[in-house]
Amino acid sequence: MATPQLTASDSTSQRPARAESAALFVVAGLVAGLVAALVVALSAAQALVLLGIPDPGPVTTYGLPALRAVSELAAVVTIGSLLLAAFFVPPQKSGVLDVDGYRAVRTASYAAIVWAASALVLVPLTLSDTSGQPFTEAVKPTNLFAAVEQVELAGAWRWTAIIAIVVAIVSRLVLRWWWAPILLVAGILGLMPLALTGHSSSGGSHDLATNSLILHLVAASLWAGGLFALLAHARRRGAFTEVAARRFSAVATVCFAVMAASGVINALVRVPIGDLVDTTYGRLVVAKTVALVILGAFGWAQRRRALPALQKDPSNRRNLIKFAGAEAMVFAATIGLAVGLGRTPPPAPTAAPTLSEVELGYNLAGPPTFARLMLDWRFDLLYGTAAIVLALVYVLGLRKLRRRGDSWPVGRTLAWMCGCVVLLLATSSGVGRYAPAVFSVHMGAHMALSMLAPVLLVLGAPITLALRALDPAGKDGVPGLREWILAALHSRFSHFITHPLVAAALFVGGFYALYLGGIFGATVDSHSAHLLMNLHFLLSGYLFYWVAIGVDPSPRQLQPVTKLAMVFGSLPFHAFFGVALMSMGAVMGEWYYRSLGLGWNSDLVGDQKLGGSIAWATGEIPLVLVMMALLIQWSRSDDRTARRVDRAADRDDDADLAAHNAMFAELAKRDREAGR
Repeated sequence: MATPQLTASDSTSQRPARAESAALFVVAGLVAGLVAALVVALSAAQALVLLGIPDPGPVTTYGLPALRAVSELAAVVTIGSLLLAAFFVPPQKSGVLDVDGYRAVRTASYAAIVWAASALVLVPLTLSDTSGQPFTEAVKPTNLFAAVEQVELAGAWRWTAIIAIVVAIVSRLVLRWWWAPILLVAGILGLMPLALTGHSSSGGSHDLATNSLILHLVAASLWAGGLFALLAHARRRGAFTEVAARRFSAVATVCFAVMAASGVINALVRVPIGDLVDTTYGRLVVAKTVALVILGAFGWAQRRRALPALQKDPSNRRNLIKFAGAEAMVFAATIGLAVGLGRTPPPAPTAAPTLSEVELGYNLAGPPTFARLMLDWRFDLLYGTAAIVLALVYVLGLRKLRRRGDSWPVGRTLAWMCGCVVLLLATSSGVGRYAPAVFSVHMGAHMALSMLAPVLLVLGAPITLALRALDPAGKDGVPGLREWILAALHSRFSHFITHPLVAAALFVGGFYALYLGGIFGATVDSHSAHLLMNLHFLLSGYLFYWVAIGVDPSPRQLQPVTKLAMVFGSLPFHAFFGVALMSMGAVMGEWYYRSLGLGWNSDLVGDQKLGGSIAWATGEIPLVLVMMALLIQWSRSDDRTARRVDRAADRDDDADLAAHNAMFAELAKRDREAGR
């Protein structure tokens, strides 16, 4: 197996660069920690007195925000280094990480160690901050283990530490490129425990606040982390710096737009426009907005000056290092400012929230009539945005094909757009608004997300469109998005999950595990659980129908008869699931539905039976689509076979037919001779 190789001269020349990069990260950590502690000293520390919480002492008051800033900076460096190794620099042709990718993964492992260590220390610091006890008391094992389950934020830091430890360990062991994207996803998942707690997960409109915070954190981590990784790569004089800078510029542009939009939405949810200047929280929001504008200006200057200089002379890294270094310091200060903002309580609401507003984040006008389900919209920032982005990206792919003069079936385009519309309606219309409060509506959304939208999206053939629209890297070119898609298709993981039994088990088994296994009843009040449910519905449904009817290339080539058997084999399990729901006497999540105080939804048993009937009946709609698609594919397969046989016959002047006729002529001759 090939491994990254470093010569003695390379190692010697890299030592000053590594020392400078390490010093840069240390300085950035100090800047982030000092800004966070300063903001808390000026504003957030006074909130403890107003809330009646005893002062836990200076170690907790100032050490917690400073260490949290260091932790978030370490998380950013981890994610950015893995981003560089996965997508900014190419691996070797054997699939092993090249020297630059290997160094980036090792940097990620060191940063993940700092991330994990700081997260572990933040567990007792959070307990100290919540209880008002000194840190020396909170860190005692008897107090620590007894209270960590009771404080949500302390539990979030514990899960963050676990994920960071896993990333740190695996990053030290791997050499293959395909591990880098997996570790990148794991690093992003490490941000989620904190994204689902704090200001954004409580109070009115917490659904919008939480979703916007998720987008904000992911975009900020990719942008800031990619910047730090690119800066370290340039200082090490790594190969393909121009390619890495160009790709980072594209990522940073998207992240800037996402951060700006999500930040505005999150701020409007938490503080009215009139309080932006009159309150401490509002002034911090304004300061963070100014910092984002400054970061955007740095990015614009880097694109205008550093990138053209690199394109002309790949060895000219001076402008890139200068702009990226200054931008990195601004980012460090912004991280500290964000930590201070998170420690500052937002303005108190002007009116007491209702029961449904506390649980859902919004009020419901009445029972779910057809008009309300269609017209009473509440846009889902995650899945609604995903539906729009998927449609736009598909259109861009079609546009590129048409410019090239290539054709594309209209039916595929129509199917994809209809799938995006179903995704949008199921999550952002009145269906998505009522789904967390009414089980039958939730089941309707579930069926749409798992059985209707995936069928339409699969028939849109997005992988085929991407492979045709994206330009290949060439024999000696740097691998790009097209090569990454092909690598994913040919991976062992794809070959495993596209096995008919595995795809069917994930699709049908999810129904039973979620509802009949007790998961839904235990997590029905969790916004994060609903987000994961929708993700599972979409992915498992897409995988199942990709294997069953997909027109895209697949790691496994199945005959139409096998696909038909796969679909028909899953039908009894789906039908039994619907019957089981209709037969249940106990209501799943009854305590939660009662807590909403919705007088018009008092018959929970009847509503659950209605949900079961929806699950039983809606399986017919995708079945019709699947059968039509399979019959068309079967017919086209026979036509292609017939045309192939005809072409072969034409090439050899119907040799097979002549041999066939000669055989029968010989048999007839023998019969005549035997008769005589």
